[in-house]
Amino acid sequence: MCTDIVTLERRSRMMSRVKGKNTKPEMIVRSLCHQMGLRFRLHRRDLPGTPDLVFPKHNLCIFVHGCFWH
Repeated sequence: MCTDIVTLERRSRMMSRVKGKNTKPEMIVRSLCHQMGLRFRLHRRDLPGTPDLVFPKHNLCIFVHGCFWH
């Protein structure tokens, strides 16, 4: 079994600094979609999983996972 080398409080502070929105990979995808003329909504909380990009016209959602955990 692996044990953590930092305290729970320190781990909590470290993880709270991890961004969930407007990450660099997400901004790249948003820029490319916008350049292609696609219109979208961001972070729709009324949809399951809170997708990063929602294209209502096309009935499409995109989740951008750019961190090393995914």
